[in-house]
Amino acid sequence: MNGNMLVFIDESGDSGIKASGSSSKNLIITLVLFEDRAEAQRADDRIAGLRRELGLHPGFEFHFSKLNQEWREQFMRAVGLFEFIYFAIVLDKRELTKRGFTKPADLYRYACNLVFQAAKPYLRNAGVVMDGTGSQKFRRELATHLRRHVNGQGEAGGHIAKVRLQDSRSNNLLQLADMVCGAVARSLTDKPRAAVCRRLISHCEMEVVTWPK
Repeated sequence: MNGNMLVFIDESGDSGIKASGSSSKNLIITLVLFEDRAEAQRADDRIAGLRRELGLHPGFEFHFSKLNQEWREQFMRAVGLFEFIYFAIVLDKRELTKRGFTKPADLYRYACNLVFQAAKPYLRNAGVVMDGTGSQKFRRELATHLRRHVNGQGEAGGHIAKVRLQDSRSNNLLQLADMVCGAVARSLTDKPRAAVCRRLISHCEMEVVTWPK
């Protein structure tokens, strides 16, 4: 990738249109941004170190919804020492269906657009990494869409240099994005200690927007 800035994207919830039954009420897209690749590597190394400290297999994936609360908080304390910022968009799917959204792909694309627009003033020739699991065709189309719409035409300089897809199981910083996204999602519930993880990285939070407002 060109440039020094790295961005990692993950989501919580799903893009199912009906927010009932097996489909979530919200779709949350989170963008984690490291301005410096060396700092990103240090965070990556620390996550690998935490895995060893917890006695976990080297291939263990940190996934917010699958961890106990103690490990979630340990993870947040560990990564909170590094310089990164994050943005999140919380889509209330019930309201969006009232506004004419009928296709899950459109909903997901719209959410990604919103979070990139929020982060756009901070993006400079960024390398973007997204979880490649799921529909490869859709993810590739989304990558093309983001480059076209975020970079824009006639603007000086590029916001996104390249978008690539990786498996989150082998990328510690995609796992970081998952953990941040999960912390935001949990903070919106009434579950025990719901806001603790988000509070542990509050100094990294730039903007969390609920849409529609």
